[in-house]
Amino acid sequence: MIDEPTVFVIDDDPAARESVCALVESMGLTTESYRSGEEFLEQYDSGRPGCVITDLQMPGLHGVQVQQQLGEIGARIPVIVLSGYANVPVAVRAMRLGAVTLLEKPYSDEELMQAIQEALAIDTEMRRESRMHEDVLRRLESLTEDERKILELLMSGTPNKVIAKQFDIGLRTVERRRQRVFAKMGVQTVAELTRKVTEVRQLN
Repeated sequence: MIDEPTVFVIDDDPAARESVCALVESMGLTTESYRSGEEFLEQYDSGRPGCVITDLQMPGLHGVQVQQQLGEIGARIPVIVLSGYANVPVAVRAMRLGAVTLLEKPYSDEELMQAIQEALAIDTEMRRESRMHEDVLRRLESLTEDERKILELLMSGTPNKVIAKQFDIGLRTVERRRQRVFAKMGVQTVAELTRKVTEVRQLN
């Protein structure tokens, strides 16, 4: 199923790929393996949930460059970087690009398993937030021009009487429009409305 997470393993060393895949499969998870960052990026669909495990040093794109390119295409998938000889600047760069962790070889199975579980939990939460974000955007787009104006005034704390005067309409009409805005936005209070819209605007 498309909703089931996949752990994408990238390593130019066949033995290392097989070892990581075997560990992931022992956790009851699905894996896909790639010989290079280029091969992975050519085939990856950002709609698929999961996480990436990539070796740091590889011919062509190395692990941190894979991270960077994922970011450039807007793919918010958690990345675990593995390295036999990571240095501090590389580790800092990987973490700044959003790596869940950088594990230095030899790492234990428990360390990698814990990192995978953390990465998948992060991916689940990010995708939940993304769905909520898209839902709020769709709701905003459904508002009429007048309803958008009402929404902005409600968020600024403008009283109904002031809104009525500004639109030259009655208080009951303001209340009806207010309720339509609430219904379309799927909220019950001004505070909830403000929080939803503000969160979306901060992400855009």
